[in-house]
Amino acid sequence: MNGLEQIAKGLSESGKKGELERLAASKDGKKLEGMIDGAALEQAVKTGDAAAIRRMLGALLSTPEGKTLAADVRKIMGK
Repeated sequence: MNGLEQIAKGLSESGKKGELERLAASKDGKKLEGMIDGAALEQAVKTGDAAAIRRMLGALLSTPEGKTLAADVRKIMGK
Protein backbone atom coordinates (compact mmCIF):
# COMPACT_ATOMS: atom_id res chain seq x y z
CA MET A 1 0.00 0.00 0.00
CA ASN A 2 1.45 3.37 -1.00
CA GLY A 3 1.27 6.58 1.02
CA LEU A 4 -1.84 7.92 -0.70
CA GLU A 5 -3.66 4.62 -0.20
CA GLN A 6 -2.74 4.70 3.49
CA ILE A 7 -4.06 8.25 3.81
CA ALA A 8 -7.32 7.29 2.07
CA LYS A 9 -7.70 4.25 4.34
CA GLY A 10 -7.06 6.37 7.43
CA LEU A 11 -9.62 8.95 6.33
CA SER A 12 -12.21 6.24 5.69
CA GLU A 13 -11.62 4.69 9.08
CA SER A 14 -11.79 8.07 10.83
CA GLY A 15 -15.14 8.91 9.25
CA LYS A 16 -13.71 12.12 7.74
CA LYS A 17 -13.55 10.93 4.16
CA GLY A 18 -17.20 11.78 3.48
CA GLU A 19 -16.80 15.30 4.88
CA LEU A 20 -13.76 15.90 2.68
CA GLU A 21 -15.60 14.53 -0.35
CA ARG A 22 -18.44 16.98 0.31
CA LEU A 23 -15.92 19.83 0.38
CA ALA A 24 -14.44 18.65 -2.91
CA ALA A 25 -17.93 18.64 -4.45
CA SER A 26 -18.71 22.14 -3.15
CA LYS A 27 -18.80 25.25 -5.35
CA ASP A 28 -15.33 26.31 -4.16
CA GLY A 29 -14.00 22.78 -4.57
CA LYS A 30 -15.25 22.57 -8.14
CA LYS A 31 -13.81 25.99 -8.96
CA LEU A 32 -10.40 24.94 -7.66
CA GLU A 33 -10.63 21.65 -9.53
CA GLY A 34 -11.07 23.63 -12.74
CA MET A 35 -7.88 25.54 -11.99
CA ILE A 36 -5.73 22.41 -11.73
CA ASP A 37 -3.66 21.30 -14.70
CA GLY A 38 -4.35 17.60 -14.25
CA ALA A 39 -1.64 16.45 -16.65
CA ALA A 40 1.01 18.59 -14.95
CA LEU A 41 -0.05 17.39 -11.50
CA GLU A 42 -0.03 13.75 -12.60
CA GLN A 43 3.45 14.16 -14.08
CA ALA A 44 4.74 15.85 -10.92
CA VAL A 45 3.34 13.04 -8.76
CA LYS A 46 4.76 10.31 -11.03
CA THR A 47 8.21 11.87 -11.04
CA GLY A 48 8.15 12.88 -7.39
CA ASP A 49 8.61 16.57 -8.23
CA ALA A 50 7.74 17.98 -4.80
CA ALA A 51 8.68 21.53 -5.81
CA ALA A 52 6.18 21.50 -8.68
CA ILE A 53 3.47 20.11 -6.42
CA ARG A 54 4.19 22.81 -3.82
CA ARG A 55 3.97 25.51 -6.52
CA MET A 56 0.62 24.17 -7.75
CA LEU A 57 -0.79 23.94 -4.23
CA GLY A 58 0.54 27.36 -3.37
CA ALA A 59 -1.21 28.86 -6.39
CA LEU A 60 -4.49 27.20 -5.44
CA LEU A 61 -4.25 28.10 -1.76
CA SER A 62 -3.54 31.74 -2.56
CA THR A 63 -7.03 32.15 -4.06
CA PRO A 64 -10.01 33.15 -1.89
CA GLU A 65 -11.62 29.77 -2.61
CA GLY A 66 -8.45 27.94 -1.70
CA LYS A 67 -8.13 29.79 1.59
CA THR A 68 -11.75 29.00 2.47
CA LEU A 69 -11.38 25.35 1.53
CA ALA A 70 -8.12 25.04 3.50
CA ALA A 71 -9.80 26.49 6.58
CA ASP A 72 -12.68 24.03 6.19
CA VAL A 73 -10.23 21.10 5.87
CA ARG A 74 -8.44 22.24 9.03
CA LYS A 75 -11.78 22.27 10.89
CA ILE A 76 -12.63 18.78 9.67
CA MET A 77 -9.23 17.43 10.61
CA GLY A 78 -9.47 19.01 14.05
CA LYS A 79 -6.60 21.47 13.74
